Formats: sequence, structure tokens, C-alpha cells
Amino acid sequence: MDQHPEQVTQQVTQQLSPRVTQQITLGDVTVTRVKEFYGSARMDPGTFFPDSLDNSWTEHRDWLVPDFWNPRTDECQTAIQSWLLRSEGRTILVDTGVGNHKDRPYAPVWSRLDTDYLDNLAAAGVRPEDVDIVVNTHLHIDHVGWNTRLDGRTWVPTFPNATYLMPRRDFDFWDPANGNKSVLGRGNQNVFEDSVTPVHQAGLTQLWDGSYRIDKNLRLDLAPGHTPGSSVLTLESGADQALFVGDLVHTALQIAEPETNSCFCEDPVRSRATRHELLGRACENNALVFPAHFGGHGAAEIVRDGSKFAIKEWAGFSRIS
Repeated sequence: MDQHPEQVTQQVTQQLSPRVTQQITLGDVTVTRVKEFYGSARMDPGTFFPDSLDNSWTEHRDWLVPDFWNPRTDECQTAIQSWLLRSEGRTILVDTGVGNHKDRPYAPVWSRLDTDYLDNLAAAGVRPEDVDIVVNTHLHIDHVGWNTRLDGRTWVPTFPNATYLMPRRDFDFWDPANGNKSVLGRGNQNVFEDSVTPVHQAGLTQLWDGSYRIDKNLRLDLAPGHTPGSSVLTLESGADQALFVGDLVHTALQIAEPETNSCFCEDPVRSRATRHELLGRACENNALVFPAHFGGHGAAEIVRDGSKFAIKEWAGFSRIS
């Protein structure tokens, strides 16, 4: 980026609705955060991040509290949100959260929600039929939920005019017909059936592998480890760069301690390697990092700290709570 994040923050476009956080412009692309949920993940740090040490959370307490850790309850905090991009005249939605009214017997925290996500999207000036592209960075329960909505008793595509970009490796891995075993056990049960299959049967999916160019500003690349098909969306426009890294990083602790995996990583060794590689690339290119689940300010500029990394500046967005 050719501007310090503080300058970017000063250029934030104020939104009239309190439901939607502020919007930033990177080169020719605007980025808006659309919130579905912010609050407790109902998991303590040791369960969510079994690689982490207790003293790591207290050592970094100053910037983990309150956005990532509630020490009073000893619970991790999380955001479920979409990144709304406008690029080359198209509207692009990155990840679609949990969704409403979905039965999640093995993930009760996300079962039968009734959120105002579509109202928040409308407050950003977007109707479901306006979305041109949906990017699912991977096919976990909390990244594909609003792919579909309930119409009577039938799940139908929420974004009827969109092309849904899904990594083929995740599509194959999570297809129940293939019988693959997961670290989630049954935690992703029903998700493929109600949030992926209806879109695929409607002919709206584009399954990709390796790399996929969306337009001159945006490119998808595989970033496996968290899941076999986990991906990163790279934004390069003018002098600005950003990485939308999905679940490569769930919490800011993983920037300071990049060896720390979440309990949801299918391939822990590869997940660590991918995290190091992409965070290193962000440092080298002065790219903002947009994780899927960061509350607070949402995005960060990072720098190297020996073999680890550190947050130089929070960038771009007002805090959500």
C-alpha cells in the first residue's frame, strides 16, 4: 500500500446504517464488512487452540482483550461476517456465514439462527439479486450458510444471479458420497446437503483448482491445510494489496504465534506452513490481512518479528461489538 493505514482509516466512507461497518477503498476496489454475528465462540482458548500456551494469552492480553478473548469467562470471541467487494463493476461476496433456520445438530451454537444478515447486506446497498460472484474460501459450516435460504420447505440459492466459486478439493472432500473422515467428526453434517448441493444443482457453481483469476484486481489461490481446498483471495489494485485469508488465522494470537493451529485444521503441519508463507507474503508486499473471523477492527497490517509476526497497525474499519 502506498499509504499508512492511519491515512486509509481517515478516508473511510461513513455508512448511514449502524448495521454496517465502514468501507475502505484499495486501488479500484471497495471493501465493506457485512456482519452476521459477533460474540462468544463458546470455546475456551485451550479447546479452540490446543497448540496455544496459557501464558501466550496473558502475554498478549493487551491486544487480545476484548476483541479475541474474554478473560472473565475464558472464552474466545469471534465474528461471523462477509467481505463485500466491488470490483470492475461487479459485486463480490467473500464467504457467506452460517445462515438462518439451518439444523446443525452437532454444532448447536449455529443451529436454527435468525439473524438480520440480509438486512445488513441491504444496508450496504446490495440486494441478493445484485451479487455477481460468491467466493467460498472453503466449505465449512460458517462460510457457506447464506449460499441458500429457505423457500417454504426448500433450500434455494440466496444469490440467484451469482456464480459461486468453490474450491474443487473442498467440494470433493465434503461430498458425503465420498465418505471422507474429518477432524470435525459430524460437525459439518447437513452443510453440504443444504448449503452446497442446491447451488450446484441450480448450475451456479464454478469449481476451480490451483488458481482462478476473477478479474484484473482479484485472484484466488489454494492455501491448503485448514481444509484440503482452503483458499486465499489476493487483491492487487494500483499500489494497494490485501489478502483475504479465510480461516488461515482465526485469532490475532496466531499472528504472534503462527505455529498455533485451531482444533479445526484437517492437516496441522500444512496449515502451519501455509500460515507462515502467507503472513510472510503479506509482510513483504505490505498487504493488509483480512481474516474471516476478526472482530474489532477486522483487518491488520503486519510485520516480521523474528520467526514470528506482529501487528503493526489495525487498519480500515471501526470496531464491531
